[in-house]
Amino acid sequence: MKQLPTRQDLLKWIAENPGETAKRDIARAFGIKGAARIELKRMLKELADEGVLEKKARRFAEPGDLPPIQVIEIVGPDRSGDLWAKVLEWRVEGEPPRILMQTGRDDPAVGRGDRVLARLEKVSGEEHAYVGRIIRKLGQTAQRILGIFRLGAEGGRILPIDKGEAKEWAVSRDNTADARDGELVEAELLGKRQSLGLPRAKIVARLGDPGAPKAVSLIAIHQHGIPDVFPDEALRQAGSAKPAPLGKREDLRHLDLVTIDPVDARDRDDAVLALADEDPSNPGGFRLWVAIADVAHYVTPGSALDREAKKRGNSTYFPDRVVPMLPDALSGDLCSLHENVDRACMAVEMRIDAEGRKIAQRFTRGLMRSKASLSYEMVQEAIDGRPDDKTAPLLETVLKPLYAAYAALKRARAARQPLELDLPERRIILSDEGKVLSVAFKERFDAHKLIEEFMVLANVAAAEELQKLKSPLLFRVHEEPAPDKIDALRETAVASGFTLAKGQVLKTAHLNALLKQAEGTDHQELMNLTTLRSMTQAYYGPDNLGHFGLALKDYAHFTSPIRRYSDLIVHRSLIKAHGWGDDGLSREDIELLAETAKQISDSERRSMAAERDTTDRYLAAWLSDRVGAEFSGRISGVQKFGLFVRLDESGADGLVPIREVGREFFHYDPDSQTLMGAETGLEIGIGARVTVRLREAAPISGGLILELLSIDDQSLPSGRASRGRKGPRGKPYKSRTRREGEKPAKSRKVIRTRK
Repeated sequence: MKQLPTRQDLLKWIAENPGETAKRDIARAFGIKGAARIELKRMLKELADEGVLEKKARRFAEPGDLPPIQVIEIVGPDRSGDLWAKVLEWRVEGEPPRILMQTGRDDPAVGRGDRVLARLEKVSGEEHAYVGRIIRKLGQTAQRILGIFRLGAEGGRILPIDKGEAKEWAVSRDNTADARDGELVEAELLGKRQSLGLPRAKIVARLGDPGAPKAVSLIAIHQHGIPDVFPDEALRQAGSAKPAPLGKREDLRHLDLVTIDPVDARDRDDAVLALADEDPSNPGGFRLWVAIADVAHYVTPGSALDREAKKRGNSTYFPDRVVPMLPDALSGDLCSLHENVDRACMAVEMRIDAEGRKIAQRFTRGLMRSKASLSYEMVQEAIDGRPDDKTAPLLETVLKPLYAAYAALKRARAARQPLELDLPERRIILSDEGKVLSVAFKERFDAHKLIEEFMVLANVAAAEELQKLKSPLLFRVHEEPAPDKIDALRETAVASGFTLAKGQVLKTAHLNALLKQAEGTDHQELMNLTTLRSMTQAYYGPDNLGHFGLALKDYAHFTSPIRRYSDLIVHRSLIKAHGWGDDGLSREDIELLAETAKQISDSERRSMAAERDTTDRYLAAWLSDRVGAEFSGRISGVQKFGLFVRLDESGADGLVPIREVGREFFHYDPDSQTLMGAETGLEIGIGARVTVRLREAAPISGGLILELLSIDDQSLPSGRASRGRKGPRGKPYKSRTRREGEKPAKSRKVIRTRK
């Protein structure tokens, strides 16, 4: 029998031969005859069912094939200079095809937002699906904006919601979509800006009262394009799912596994257990179990649930809501390890020695039953001698062994020296109506750290296991910081009176030594923030480049498949490598691994930005009743246009515009990130303790405007500008401007941010 083509071979043929895609054409092309045609029919049906192909009459084609002549939108060049475009409308489920533009010498110049009529040629074996060539430039696409509508006599205006955005947009009476005054709206920009007057816009969606509960997160969801509505088919699949049977799974229901989560957790995707190792060759050692929800059983490759999960990439968390990666029927029920119910799981049993070093591991696909759903606070209270009715029966048999194992893991962590940043996390408490009740820094217990160490160890085990089995996976990569970033960190450290080793291979131990020097000083927060900013951003990738921050050479995300697509890929890889079922890593998963890594890395950053913006808006709303009040804080950033200050009480960040910094002209030094007064020699840098007055708080944009009152408990000195004497065009007098390397005159008072 002629060997059947692979899925990729089939897709390549169909893409290259759009006119010969009937089943008989495909069979003829690959020399498939007799009974093998039945298997070919099955393969084509699977591809159609997965949405990879769609059947048109008796022919197969890729869904959403684009016509050869198409109006498309330029989305801009990437870092490599390649120009990309997208279709204007995409109604087929899944991601739209990528279009690489090839421009000639005589083609018109195009940029982001331009529309062009293009000739499209389908390609295969590339990261993009089409190559486009410009026929004619048509103009710019309609840009979407979010804002607050203000009704006027001739229609109205849209006010911006973005921090730092000052422009407004005019809306004619016939383009208001009957929006009410003060409503949050989405609009399209219309045409080119007129020489006089405001740019024009047309309202396309009314999003309701911006002051209503949940409007703050709604703004972020729309602004950052976070998918928050599940397709009907994905909801249908989730709703029809049934609990997994024991079948060939290992029965783990006899283990005293427990979950430990935040008190308000809805999904519980990890359970833990620690037992003393009875092997006499491992005195003082432990057997650790980490069991994770088996999401792969319910979210299979190519399904509607899989496509939507990949599109979202991760769950996004706001103070008032969660935009989950999976529908609630899975994330809040079948994939959540609730107490006293059977749940499918992927589990790893690890042996550690008395010093917390992992010496063995074993993965399994099982069925478990959590003995208790606990919170961090409950567990810590029990360990501290105040158990309640739920934790008392578990104290000796479950909780104390967990803490004993954690003590060993702490010793291993101390020897490894991962980066030990101390950056308290804020917690915003809302009323049922959505009003901010309080803002506080979250308290971290040993219970939090215990779970973190167990999860880190399980993630390491997964990466090591899959590499040993030579199975593809996605690593969590954190590359070491760039040399220029470390040089900037070193300069800040020296300016603060500390030292950072130079002339050797940078290790996290060196950075920890720096943070230890700053511990307990006025510069502790500054050095932690500056160290964080010097780090590269972690991402997902198919190549193992290590995790600098954790000081680990093998690391992958395995422990949260309910809320991270990367973990689902790792689970599928384990399933395929161990032969645990037909729902493991698919051929398409493997072929698209690099593309998936980039996509979910981007969606992670999108969620982080949305969460950060939402926090800023809630903080601004909370502080809006305290305009005029004075606050203490530290300078967290210096720019030519002003100072960024982080307030001690809430951790909120506000801007002191340059006009509010003293009464003189200031020179900005981008290298040292300082402002220096031309008249007084006043030097202002990152880390200085300040007192500020809140001038403005804008809940819609999240912006805070501050007035600088004092630095390091000293009032600001007055320069010549305060006495009405200025140089030409507001510049400082040359006679009073210090030359490079010249020290300020002794008569001038200089306030520095040094220790």
